[in-house]
Amino acid sequence: MNPVTNVSFDDTAVAFSSKSDAELYKMYLLFKSMNNNKFVKLGGNLLNTAIKLHLPVKFIIKPTIFNHFCGGETIEESERAIRELARYNIGTILDYSVEGEGVDRSFDETRDEILRTVEKARGNKNIPFSVFKVTGLMSTDILEKVQAGEKLTTEAQGALARGRQRVNDICQRCHEADVRVFVDAEESWFQETIDNMAYEMMELYNKEKAIVYNTYQLYRHDRLDALMRDYENAVAKDYILGAKPVRGAYMEKERKRAEEMGYPSPINPTKEASDQLYNDGLRFCIDHIDRISLCAGTHNEDSCYLLMELMDEKGIVPDDKRVFFAQLFGMSDNLSYNLANAGYNVVKYVPYGPVESVMPYLLRRANENTAIAGQSSREFGLISKEMERRKKLKR
Repeated sequence: MNPVTNVSFDDTAVAFSSKSDAELYKMYLLFKSMNNNKFVKLGGNLLNTAIKLHLPVKFIIKPTIFNHFCGGETIEESERAIRELARYNIGTILDYSVEGEGVDRSFDETRDEILRTVEKARGNKNIPFSVFKVTGLMSTDILEKVQAGEKLTTEAQGALARGRQRVNDICQRCHEADVRVFVDAEESWFQETIDNMAYEMMELYNKEKAIVYNTYQLYRHDRLDALMRDYENAVAKDYILGAKPVRGAYMEKERKRAEEMGYPSPINPTKEASDQLYNDGLRFCIDHIDRISLCAGTHNEDSCYLLMELMDEKGIVPDDKRVFFAQLFGMSDNLSYNLANAGYNVVKYVPYGPVESVMPYLLRRANENTAIAGQSSREFGLISKEMERRKKLKR
């Protein structure tokens, strides 16, 4: 238990208070499976093949892994998850998790769907954020060329302008609707282009409060410097910096590309270095809370305890709207539910979209659970502990 806040992430009674015995047992079986690396790898390969061959696997996927990690196939289907989380004072971020086809029609459809999530969030205290990926709104190729300083053709310039307009359409609507929005982080070779768009949007829409939040992947060794630079820029241009520090999601891809292309890897050499940088990022944000609004995207218990301690030291009350904690739906309920129970602002990323289209996301989640040191084991252990606790109560 944290002596400052009286919060314990081992409190399984709170962590699984929303789950019936049957639901808890279903989670037990799911995480038991995900605790097995070979099973996850083989199962993932089989599912990918089945979907490519258009085999009828939806009836297996939807009631199991899909329902655990996703809200539903549509915004309407996600209502159940939104209400369930709200019962425990946890907010929802509707995350449209369909990967685009790379053409204007697809980019427009993605923008329109994200605008629907903004409208769903308008005036709804249970949905404090929306979120989008810039690569869902414009071509990765163009983002990459802009960052590399390549001269764009007239056609590419038009595509860039349309992509920027889609980004503005979303941020402007969020500003009008008073809904905060995350610009997700992506790969380092076009992240700078994304960053620059995020700063432009902040300068337009973050004058009174943080509406637009940029994401900082602190497994990159240069991101704390970027955060500090962005703070100075916000001061100079008189807007509030919205910052969502995360550890990061593209580590293997980043290292592989750096090795293949012969440039130094942007990734920290060790997990400990990433943890240190992440925690230093939290310290910097809290030290500058007058100009930074923070959402800590983390499944790390030590980082959550640290942030609570920093808030306490600075006299920041748990429900101060400048500080949020965020986790993924279906993961780390011991963090989300215990933080919310103690009065902190907590949100869950709730992905949604057609089962077949969301499969790449789901397989990444399953792989991350096995790859994150001990994540599946920790989840599985907590579920087992709660099942045992409930058995004792019935004796």
